[in-house]
Amino acid sequence: MTKLWQKDKAATGIVDRFTVGRDLQFDIDLAPYDVLGSLAHTEMLASIGLLGGEEKKKVHQVLKEIHESMLRGEFSMREDVEDIHSQIELMLTEELGDIGKMIHSGRSRNDQVLVDLKLFMRAELTELIDLTTEVFHVLIDLSKKYQSVLMPGYTHMQVAMPSSFGLWFGAYAESLVDDMHFVKAAYDVINKNPLGSGAGFGSSFPLDRQMTTDLLGFESMNYNVVYAMMGRGKAERSLAAAMASIAATLGKMAMDICLYMGQDFGFVTFPDELTTGSSIMPHKKNPDVFELIRGKCNKIQGIPNDIALMTNNLPVGYHREMQLIKELLFPAIEDMKDCLQMVSFMLPQMQVNEEVIEQKKYNYLFTVEEVNRLVLSGVPFRDAYRTVGLQVERGEFQPNRKIEHTHAGSIGQLMLPEIRTAFEKCVSSFNLKKVEQAITALLKD
Repeated sequence: MTKLWQKDKAATGIVDRFTVGRDLQFDIDLAPYDVLGSLAHTEMLASIGLLGGEEKKKVHQVLKEIHESMLRGEFSMREDVEDIHSQIELMLTEELGDIGKMIHSGRSRNDQVLVDLKLFMRAELTELIDLTTEVFHVLIDLSKKYQSVLMPGYTHMQVAMPSSFGLWFGAYAESLVDDMHFVKAAYDVINKNPLGSGAGFGSSFPLDRQMTTDLLGFESMNYNVVYAMMGRGKAERSLAAAMASIAATLGKMAMDICLYMGQDFGFVTFPDELTTGSSIMPHKKNPDVFELIRGKCNKIQGIPNDIALMTNNLPVGYHREMQLIKELLFPAIEDMKDCLQMVSFMLPQMQVNEEVIEQKKYNYLFTVEEVNRLVLSGVPFRDAYRTVGLQVERGEFQPNRKIEHTHAGSIGQLMLPEIRTAFEKCVSSFNLKKVEQAITALLKD
């Protein structure tokens, strides 16, 4: 196996297998970002005289060809290399000879993998922003559509007061606003450049870290080189925490939908082709999609703690178990994206039971409405409460299903424009255009 660090003695096969683990599997995801980091690093090396102008030009030409092969899906990892960093340097050396051996000057695999991970996570967060935005707009549209369609509200799983499908959808839309603030916090932690920190202690080369920061579109650098290495694990945990926040929203909504699809509720249903059946019970319409969303989202909510347990007792500096974080985080990212895509696909096809509130079992939803009407007519609250309570006890209560809730955030005033504005304000604060422009310029011929 080809290793950047190999000198004379080769590790035995059993050690190779154990220490490399599943790195090659996940390094495919990091491959394009390793190229981007190398483009920025070699541009900087040329600016400080450690790489000639023509040498840089040749290196960049090959790196961009490698990047294009990745975009075409033609790139694969060789089985005899240790990681993506080794493979790209080997490919450059095979193509350019000694020039390819020069690109690692002033760089360690430690800061190389750090910048790969940060670029990868930043790109994944950008995709999560887009997917979450799509779900948000679906929820806003459904909230507006079903604003006045009443449904039972519950406390303690007991029938409580009238709600509406508009309120229900809008609640989850506003929950995503808060989730997006968690995403922004993670983005701010991740969007800092660790390149130039080397093995965690800097370099005697006069590296221009601001230059690589600008070339890669980072908002700033990790200033302290020791802290740049300490950030391994923190950045991943920040991303995991942001996903856990979104997952909590989706998981709760999925639980609601699983309940509401049941015959005892009958609030919503879906077309037959979007549900599953039973091998023995011909009447079944199972909410498998939302059960899986619920399960995946519950699993995602555990990832921040898993990462913390992997890293919280490590002293300063690099440690090999940090590579295991990828095995926790990368599959969770894919699960999160899948869940968001499925929610966007399923919700517009939900069929709402617009007559559900008319059932006799929901009569007592309107007791508070009757108390309030008596209060508005001049009856003291405690007397009104007692009057309605006695009607309930005697089986004499007759509901008036006409309700008028007009205050901010109620059935009659969902505040959807304000919720939309809050979401869009948060999304606009990411400054994604800056990153897009920097990466486009770095790859430009």
